[in-house]
Amino acid sequence: MTLKERMALFESADLYVVITQAFCAGRPAVEILVSVLEAGVRMVQLREKDMNDRALYDLSLRFRELTNRHNALLLINDRIDIALATGADGVHLGQEDFPVDAARSLAPEMIIGCSTHSVSEAVSAQGAGASYVNIGPIFSTQTKSGTVPALGPGVIDAVKPHLAIPWTVMGGIKVSNIAQVVKRGARRVAVVTAVTAADDVSAACVALRNAMKK
Repeated sequence: MTLKERMALFESADLYVVITQAFCAGRPAVEILVSVLEAGVRMVQLREKDMNDRALYDLSLRFRELTNRHNALLLINDRIDIALATGADGVHLGQEDFPVDAARSLAPEMIIGCSTHSVSEAVSAQGAGASYVNIGPIFSTQTKSGTVPALGPGVIDAVKPHLAIPWTVMGGIKVSNIAQVVKRGARRVAVVTAVTAADDVSAACVALRNAMKK
């Protein structure tokens, strides 16, 4: 697909599920992915910081196979080499990961996302060629070690006027607080354990998606 086609799918997505094996409550990541896709989610990210290259490559291929069946977007966290090698739709980069502008040069037709924690970081990522920026962490989260403190929903109001590209939000978002980001204009909400650690993964996805529509 072209970047334009991929971004059309991105724009139509709502819930953005980030899957890490360590946060799947002892279940295989692929099992969680299947439940997520069956619940109608059309954008997922595979985030594995500590997996060896071969294992990550093999898992990414499996994720690509399954997301293709459901016409869902697959982004790989950090590893643009794995994303390119497995035909993923994009890569998501942190502030200390591979540079956005270099990623754009290597992969002009790929979605490139970037985690941002302030107006200046968001504007910088946009200028470097990011397809979207993530704003967060909004609420307190335990899924990333050494992360910045929770910024609160108000950071959305500060950042969004400066953006001409799409944006997502992430960090401790659950059914109980998702309304606080939706009312500030969030249309694509990224979550980890609210879905991946749920007893019923599909039901968790449905509940979050329904809450976004209210």
